[in-house]
Amino acid sequence: MGNEPTVGRDTATTRRRVLIGVTGTALSGLAGCITRGEESDLSGEIRMDGSNTVLPHGAIVSEEFVWRNNRVDIPVNGSGTGAGFQRFCEGETHVQNASRPILENEREICEESGVEYVELETALDGLAVFAHPDNDWCDDLTVDELNRIWQSGSDVETWNDVREGWPDEEFDLYGRDPASGTFDYFTEAINGEIGDIRSDYSASADTNVIVRGVRGNQYTLGFGGAGFYYENEDELKLIGVDDGDGPVKPEREEIEAGEYTPLTRPLFTYFRTDLFERQEGREFARFYFEEIDGDATETDVVEDGETLTWTQWGARRVGYYALPDETVSEEYEKLTDAIDEVTV
Repeated sequence: MGNEPTVGRDTATTRRRVLIGVTGTALSGLAGCITRGEESDLSGEIRMDGSNTVLPHGAIVSEEFVWRNNRVDIPVNGSGTGAGFQRFCEGETHVQNASRPILENEREICEESGVEYVELETALDGLAVFAHPDNDWCDDLTVDELNRIWQSGSDVETWNDVREGWPDEEFDLYGRDPASGTFDYFTEAINGEIGDIRSDYSASADTNVIVRGVRGNQYTLGFGGAGFYYENEDELKLIGVDDGDGPVKPEREEIEAGEYTPLTRPLFTYFRTDLFERQEGREFARFYFEEIDGDATETDVVEDGETLTWTQWGARRVGYYALPDETVSEEYEKLTDAIDEVTV
């Protein structure tokens, strides 16, 4: 997703489109089928699955790792957060990408299967609220207004119901479907409970379908990952979200500074801890938090004077947002503790 409005947006958007555009079996071997790169003492297979949202990030970090260790195979799939957790908790995969934290029923499956894991934040994402480009009355919405629009049983039917003076025209609403981690996060952040949403909106598993729906009618409103807005910004209008301190839009500086609330969300990578019994598993997990090398610093997602880890670099490279350095340190400490428990 090309979320950054100035530095590196075009590059990040292009990169994300390439990764998202590779589907099925082609994507399954994306990281593992690199035939060039550098040899090392590491070898083996690490299976990754999970969120389609987090897939580009996991794929690019895997690709960089495999380039440096070309006898390690990391097939990367994107069956979705929920379906991915099913496979992960049944022991079919080693690494799970997730756009939301693991749920209680999924934890129970892991416990029943004897699967232990460590949960790590590896990137940030922003959810965007967007409208038709000909919408000349709404520049921002408060969190309370979003709640009134989207909550279950809402009686808001027209723009005038939201604010006096806005058009007395019914709006069409578009958003992600209940199988999506994006749906889970949006409904909890805006309506206070996962799954709390009005029943008469157009739900889709594909944010591109949402984008097409919103740009097809002047009175529409939708939500989805911010990157999908930036890939279509000439055909959509981005709406600021006011959480009490004035309207804020999902741009790099605001998201990485923690100012875009409540629609900034962490993205997660889960590692099965038995993977750390293998050297290639330990090294791959640590790679997320290692400092990038000289080739990566040449990309336009690295600003002057910055020192990024691979997980921060990868997030920006595919159009997401980098975790704060403090969070990176905390997550690396969690990882180190998990590795020590297995290897001591």
